[in-house]
Amino acid sequence: MYTPFGKETYLYWYEIMLLLRRFEEKAGQLYGNQKIRGFCHLYIGQEAVAAGIMTATRDDDNMITAYRDHGLAIAKGITPRECMAELYGKVTGCTKGKGGSMHFFSKEKRFFGGHGIVGGQIGLGAGIAFAEQYNGTDRATICMFGDGAARQGLLHEAFNMAVLWQLPVVFICENNHYAMGTSVERTSKVQDIYRIADAYDMPGDSVDGMSCEEVHKAVERAVRRAREGGGPTFLEIKTYRYRGHSMSDPAKYRSKEEVEEYKDKDPITEVLKTIMANNWATEEQIEMINEKVKMEVEDSVKFAEDSPFPNDDELYKDIYVDQNYPFIVD
Repeated sequence: MYTPFGKETYLYWYEIMLLLRRFEEKAGQLYGNQKIRGFCHLYIGQEAVAAGIMTATRDDDNMITAYRDHGLAIAKGITPRECMAELYGKVTGCTKGKGGSMHFFSKEKRFFGGHGIVGGQIGLGAGIAFAEQYNGTDRATICMFGDGAARQGLLHEAFNMAVLWQLPVVFICENNHYAMGTSVERTSKVQDIYRIADAYDMPGDSVDGMSCEEVHKAVERAVRRAREGGGPTFLEIKTYRYRGHSMSDPAKYRSKEEVEEYKDKDPITEVLKTIMANNWATEEQIEMINEKVKMEVEDSVKFAEDSPFPNDDELYKDIYVDQNYPFIVD
């Protein structure tokens, strides 16, 4: 079976997607057990987007996204331990237990959120890209949002400035078709969201978000354009979430048949088929990966359980930043 990608890439895709899937499944279970409180938006079904982006970008590239952020944060390098502890509200979490599910963050991994305000991160993503351009780096910024956020006015302002200033940013709409619970068809006359880019003379494209291969290729092109001074790109990556919008959403606005149709082309299953068809791993090696992922998730839960809650004196910390402290640090 021919593929333009090699063994190492597919094995990475399989392991990272499986880790994201198992982490989120465990998070859902723990939420049901009231170990995790507040809002919780799971990434189950959308793993190919994260996997494809990671192989198409560099570790020092920036990423900013919305509140469905667990999977992207782990893919970007924040450890499952830090992520699970954050869900628990523990001091060992990636934002010291203060951000919770919607506000993961790591300056070291260049993951700038996790944002609870719908579309609020779009302007911030353009701003981060402006900072890189101003500082003369060749870093790209991946700015992600959902199909619901594509209706926000800030998107149009950010798009206009990004094109005008040729900012090194890749805007990505993870279109999982339903926003909070309303389908794209009911919110917009233009259902091909990527066409919004046409109004700004910005390159735009529609991408199969259930395919790691297609995500990688599209993001690689866009990132290359950003690094070379070609300005922004808008990618509508069409994906699908298997669960509701959040843990409180029973998702009665869609049929079981529709969900099963997407599960038939599950990205983890498809990548595994390619691995086996090319004899890139034995069943025993795959089982070793499965067990490794299982242990990593279990370890993250134990770490979160054993970690302390923040002290009261943490309440007013990490609110203001010294005005001389640069936002992005090399």
